Amino acid sequence: MKNIKVLGSGCNKCRITTDNITATAKKLGVEIEIEKVEDFAQIASFGVMSTPSVVVDGVVVHIGSVPTPATIESWLR
Repeated sequence: MKNIKVLGSGCNKCRITTDNITATAKKLGVEIEIEKVEDFAQIASFGVMSTPSVVVDGVVVHIGSVPTPATIESWLR
């Protein structure tokens, strides 16, 4: 199971990112644990200054935009 954190303020782009990751995982049959992190101190602890950002299994893999479906698939494979 992959642990995924979506870092952001809860804005529309953050919600879209979370929804797209969830949908892609379901499509691929990959089990994920997804967490939305909206606390700015926690976000800063990852060294991230732009959101939405994505952390997969403790590694920041995306910063500052909504990731494409192909990018999301690459994280889950």
